[in-house]
Amino acid sequence: MFDRIREDVQGVFHRDPAARNAFEVLTCYPGLHAIWIHRLSHWLWRRGLEWLARMSSNLGRWLTGVEIHPGAKIGRRFFIDHGMGVVIGETAEIGDDVTLYHGVTLGGTSWNKGKRHPTLEDGVIVGAGAKILGPFTVGAGAKVGSNAVVTREVPAGATVVGIPGRVIVKDSGEQDARRRAIAEKIGFDAYGVSGDMPDPVSRAVGQLLDHVHAVDERLEQMDKVLAALGGNYSARSLPPLPENDFAEEYPEAGAERPAD
Repeated sequence: MFDRIREDVQGVFHRDPAARNAFEVLTCYPGLHAIWIHRLSHWLWRRGLEWLARMSSNLGRWLTGVEIHPGAKIGRRFFIDHGMGVVIGETAEIGDDVTLYHGVTLGGTSWNKGKRHPTLEDGVIVGAGAKILGPFTVGAGAKVGSNAVVTREVPAGATVVGIPGRVIVKDSGEQDARRRAIAEKIGFDAYGVSGDMPDPVSRAVGQLLDHVHAVDERLEQMDKVLAALGGNYSARSLPPLPENDFAEEYPEAGAERPAD
């Protein structure tokens, strides 16, 4: 038991930079208290003492603001940050090293008996306010964005955002490198926003850069063919793209933009 508690405390240090010492974590983290109470409730539930299990779970809800049904199965090093408003249903299953933030719901969409709640595999991170509803699996290492509503299976390592939840597929490293190269060539940085963020504008610019790259490659091939035929088209240089043309309208530091 003490090994599991020590493991829980170390898990907090790994995932919360605000944690300062073990005593603070043991006494001031309601997410941990909710997990420890759940372990007692789950132990009672498995031995057929359902009423005692529910009373223990209800006490934990009253003390911590976290509602975990005693039938839920939870793995090791599970961490609930802040905790208030988290709801975990009866048939939910949670793997190792999973992190939930406040306001998360692992709920069901059916009143039928049997598996009704989601399964979160190892290493899943669920942002604040997200709702994962239904008897499906969120794959290992997946991330669910804040306030997303997820109602279908999520592949391992994917990121889900929005309502309804949509999987954001990260570009390959080769494609990212190609986009950066063409962006540098035309004097425009399309990656001021992190490339793995679900920003529709950034994604659209990335697709434009892919198109520009394809056109650029085709022109280079045409240039080689013309050179082989004795043409001197390659002697003509491309006009430069002044950086000022891509600067913001109000580049001065501290300048205020007019109200829209």
